[in-house]
Amino acid sequence: MISKMFGFDSDYIIIGLAVFCLILLILLIVNISQINSLKKRYKIFMSGKSAKSLEDTLIKRLDQVDTLLAANSANEKNIKKIFANMKSTFQKVGLVKYDAFHEMGGKLSFSLALLNESNDGFVMNAVHSREGCYTYIKEIIDGNSIIVLADEEKEALEMAMEESKSSRK
Repeated sequence: MISKMFGFDSDYIIIGLAVFCLILLILLIVNISQINSLKKRYKIFMSGKSAKSLEDTLIKRLDQVDTLLAANSANEKNIKKIFANMKSTFQKVGLVKYDAFHEMGGKLSFSLALLNESNDGFVMNAVHSREGCYTYIKEIIDGNSIIVLADEEKEALEMAMEESKSSRK
């Protein structure tokens, strides 16, 4: 009756359903083989391990992560402290060698400027003569001195302050 309504022969319907069942059977076999393969890999993964030992391993790794996070935090604090301390250390240097007296040669006298990040520090001037070597220090605050600087001292100070400008570029 159905075959007469749609114009199909019942043999074709049965053959179509058989082919459909065969395709489903093939897909079922493929799925079963994939599940068996997955079970084998799971057994290999779990061999020698109990759920308790896996839990212990995970807890151990999480503790290591916590330790690393704490160490990282400590390192960040130390780096900030180092940078804060570096601001007060002498970072800029200017050195000028010269002959203090024309009869003396070899440029044995010098002016040395040492400055921190905010241009605070000192200029040291060593004057070498036949009688000896005399050393003077003049304080520098914000790139300036209260005491008048000699030409060589000014040059050393400018050299140190120029160093900071060239390092910022």
